[in-house]
Amino acid sequence: MRIVVISDSHKQTSVIDKILNAQPDAKHIFFLGDNVSDIEDFEYMYPNFNFHTVCGNCDFASLLPSVGLEIIEGKRILYTHGHTFSVKYGISRLLETAKQNNCDIVLYGHTHIPQILYEDGIYIVNPGSCSRSREGGNSYAVIDITEQGIMPIIIRI
Repeated sequence: MRIVVISDSHKQTSVIDKILNAQPDAKHIFFLGDNVSDIEDFEYMYPNFNFHTVCGNCDFASLLPSVGLEIIEGKRILYTHGHTFSVKYGISRLLETAKQNNCDIVLYGHTHIPQILYEDGIYIVNPGSCSRSREGGNSYAVIDITEQGIMPIIIRI
């Protein structure tokens, strides 16, 4: 099962289209906020994907939640933009919430810096920003869940 994780598009919808076209085998798309309106049209254009979206700090009028929890292939996935967990100052609060919810994977954005960590049995994935990276170029993440385990990677655009 392939999962694509996108965050912080900031009105650059063409890059989202490019990502979705590059990942036709994905089943789930997680959009971690900062311009949730950017992803809305793609939900209709790509009906073969299951979209999971949370709002970010730039999504002032959004009625979407800031945190979500999904179970995919038996793996518990907590996802958030990250601003409500103060992730720019560390991920301890986010990791604690993931532990409390018995998560296998936690996804967050907000920092615009891609990162993959494995701590206390939890994969922690920040895809970076697909349009305004603060380190190393724009990016998104792909997570494959197989019988052999969980394999997250960062893909540079």
